[in-house]
Amino acid sequence: MALSRLRHPLIFRAPSLLRARRLLAAGPCNSSTLRSLHHVPGVLNQIPDVDASSLRLLNFRLLSEVHVVPSKLQSGVRHFSSAEAPSYTEVGMPALSPTMTQGNIAKWIKKEGDKIQAGDVLCLIETDKATLEFETLEEGFLAKILVPEGTKDVPVGQTIAITVEEADDIQKVPATVGGASEVKNQASSQTDAARGDGATEVSPANISSSELPPHLILDMPALSPTMNQGNIFKWRKKEGDKIEVGDVLCEIETDKATLEHESLEEGFLAKILAPEGSKDVAVGQPIAIMVEDENDIEAVRTSISGNNVVKEEKPVSHDVTTEVRTQTTGFNRISPAAKVLIMEHGLDASSIPASGPRGTLLKGDVLAALKSGKGSSNNSSVGKATPSPPQVNQQATPTKSLDLKSDGQQKDAYEDLPNSQIRKVIAARLLESKQSTPHLYLSTDVILDSLLSFRKELKEKYDVKVSVNDIVIKVVAATLRNVPGANAYWDDGKGEVVLCDSVDISVAVATEKGLMTPIIRNADQKSISSISAEIKELAGKARAGKLKPNEFQGGTFSISNLGMFPVDRFCAIINPPQAGIIAVGRGNKVVEPVVGADGIEKPAVVNKMSLTLSADHRVFDGKVGGAFVSALSSNFSDIKKLLL
Repeated sequence: MALSRLRHPLIFRAPSLLRARRLLAAGPCNSSTLRSLHHVPGVLNQIPDVDASSLRLLNFRLLSEVHVVPSKLQSGVRHFSSAEAPSYTEVGMPALSPTMTQGNIAKWIKKEGDKIQAGDVLCLIETDKATLEFETLEEGFLAKILVPEGTKDVPVGQTIAITVEEADDIQKVPATVGGASEVKNQASSQTDAARGDGATEVSPANISSSELPPHLILDMPALSPTMNQGNIFKWRKKEGDKIEVGDVLCEIETDKATLEHESLEEGFLAKILAPEGSKDVAVGQPIAIMVEDENDIEAVRTSISGNNVVKEEKPVSHDVTTEVRTQTTGFNRISPAAKVLIMEHGLDASSIPASGPRGTLLKGDVLAALKSGKGSSNNSSVGKATPSPPQVNQQATPTKSLDLKSDGQQKDAYEDLPNSQIRKVIAARLLESKQSTPHLYLSTDVILDSLLSFRKELKEKYDVKVSVNDIVIKVVAATLRNVPGANAYWDDGKGEVVLCDSVDISVAVATEKGLMTPIIRNADQKSISSISAEIKELAGKARAGKLKPNEFQGGTFSISNLGMFPVDRFCAIINPPQAGIIAVGRGNKVVEPVVGADGIEKPAVVNKMSLTLSADHRVFDGKVGGAFVSALSSNFSDIKKLLL
């Protein structure tokens, strides 16, 4: 991984604090003497923004003297000393980025007992942005590591290590120091172990870093801003393969597309923790282990094989639900098929347990009752049931078997299709759009004759082949440039409309995994031929699942075209945070009155196409919506002016 160097803020040291430490080291303390620095109200009162319960880290600028700038940043270091125990320093998880609230210990560079100098890298910390080096600005010895390698989600401020000034003090550090941190780790592990929600999950707690040779744990990366989990679509490298910087390790199916995960380190792929086909692997969860030395591969395999690192998917059992349902007696409703069976066999419906929703008696319930011999009374509570003749009772068995066979065929008549990650996100966003965005619909019919003649002219005179959809993209982009108020979105935080600087058109492309929307950037400034070439390239990438994040994220307006199908008109759903989408139907020949050159109105056959605008009513009021539709119709009527 790319490692950025970020120096830890220095520790604020007030003269009064140093004096307090000298007093502490001068001799034994009585009951009124300070026993630890963080229990000295008199000293702490002289330090701005520091309370008596904890010392907080303060940012400062070093010139010819120390200038103190109060900050609310949680501390990374606290100093402790007492008469019974040696002086020691608690090193806390630092906040290495403005948005960081927790981090992962990727690797400890220093080991317990190592000498540390100011500027030495203690460990590598994986933040919400990158993996950074955590440097110490103190010299001394690393006495105790409280949070081992591979620990996830360590809150900012939690103690991760203990340092001392003298090597002889390492053994004197009380065993109880840092116990709270260890308890937190144990509790977190117990919580994770008890979760068991059926998803494939890798437990870092089972990876004992101390038993492994020098290695690097590869986590599930966040390949898009909205990604919180992904699927391992395919491993390009196998265990034991040599890996160079830039090599593709695997293909990961995100909430947007299937992307390649490249390695930023060189070494050997020792162990794959998340096998091919793993679903819903959380971001930050270990997926593989790399080593630098090829001879260490077998050691990693041996150590990991003894632990169940990957939790297998637990099949959801429906036995309990079935038992609960079968205990339900009586019913509120009855299905038509169940009613026919009850009347045919003269059963007592009140004695048959109902397992359907809201107490509905289903056909399966009746068949189960027939099989078990329940509800054999000739009096049916469904209606007036006449006693069944003996001949009917004699034929009950074959009828029963036929019904059971038919019911079995019905159960096998459907198949569950697992949703891809992309389709899950599409479903969630469509629901969110309809629930949270007030949709406004405006429709118009435009005459295509000018467009079709222009397209024919490009092909015959200039040998330029473009589709109707390519020209539609150009027309919509030009219309957005003419009506800037339509090229905008609603900012929920500010509660206002925000105008977009560029016209970026998202074009809906159907793929096997779901609907993708590659983007034509600055479409209003591009020629129709360049738009045609770009959309062909992007559509091919979308269908192959090779779109890069910058090729489908963003966009200011969308187009959905179903003109290739027998669809005259439809209403599309807005793609948030955009404020508009145009639904394009097929072209149809219609007879309309047309004014000729002589000024006389005559019937003529024209090609018309239906356009429906779905707009966010918070952005498109009547004035903006009307202006957009009017400009759109005008641009379609005279396509050649788009070349100006």
